[in-house]
Amino acid sequence: MLFVVSAQLSCIQMYLQRRNRHLLKQEDEVIIAIHVLGKLLGFTSERAWHRFVIGNLFTKEKFLERSRYNRRCRSLRWAIKWIRHQLAKRGQHHAYAVVDSLPIELCHHARMYRVKRFQGIADIGYCASKKMVYYGFKLHLQITDQALPMGYVLTEASCHDRTAAETVMTQLPHPYTLGDKGYVSQALQKKLYDEYKIAFWTPARKNQRVVQSKEWKQWMKRKRKIVETAFSVLVDSFRITKIRANSISGFETALDAILLAYSLVVLGLVER
Repeated sequence: MLFVVSAQLSCIQMYLQRRNRHLLKQEDEVIIAIHVLGKLLGFTSERAWHRFVIGNLFTKEKFLERSRYNRRCRSLRWAIKWIRHQLAKRGQHHAYAVVDSLPIELCHHARMYRVKRFQGIADIGYCASKKMVYYGFKLHLQITDQALPMGYVLTEASCHDRTAAETVMTQLPHPYTLGDKGYVSQALQKKLYDEYKIAFWTPARKNQRVVQSKEWKQWMKRKRKIVETAFSVLVDSFRITKIRANSISGFETALDAILLAYSLVVLGLVER
């Protein structure tokens, strides 16, 4: 992992210059690699992960203390984004892409009307697939047919899938993209094709005057299954719905590190 991070980070190292660089205990690529490794191993607590690093990978004298390590990770989140974006570009050569959303619940249902965490940013929304009302965020993610994450947007829970669809799919446009019934919109499909040359296919709703064959519906369902599998891995193995950060920058840093770790696994650059 360190070799992959070092190779990508060398392209933007000039933008990461800082004063007193000679006093750093560890270089930026080491900090990023350690941070991503924690997400790869499924750690949700930064305190527990820092304790593991000090006890198993570095001595206390050779590594940063916990608060400074967390600040370094947050300051390097733009580098983590850039590395993940460079790896995501490989997905443009894959056969097709799929877009969908994942609810990220921030508290138990009983506390959602009095919770203070991310108050004013997160809100209450409804997940139709799970038939649940929850407080938190919604992750809109585009992945390829080989499960490689491409574009993503994090919104409040009440944001409709169609609202974020254009932003997600135009970060790294793929000419063939699939969606579910939540993205049905002729205006959206026309705009994506006219402006970005994206052919966006969705199944028809029952009240639409569109006739789709049974074979077409089965083909769509089979091709879209990859996104459900990816979400299952992100939730169960990478704990993407268990991020404990209480600040937007911390939450964003953890989310990007999880997506980067998952991308490295999908591309076969690291083993899990």
